[in-house]
Amino acid sequence: MYKEIKNIDGEIKFILRLADMASIPFDPANTDYQTFKKEVLAGAELQDADGNVMTQEQADDFIKELP
Repeated sequence: MYKEIKNIDGEIKFILRLADMASIPFDPANTDYQTFKKEVLAGAELQDADGNVMTQEQADDFIKELP
């Protein structure tokens, strides 16, 4: 399970892995980042910054926009 974390301007700053509260930066070279993308595309739950669970379609669209 993952959650978007936004900064004060409303921009997504990083992803939080809720299982261990690990911060995952938007860095394509980061192993956790690659795992996050694969898991969400495979159906892992992704929450928006307000804690609302995204549908799989919304999560897939979000992942497609990432580097």
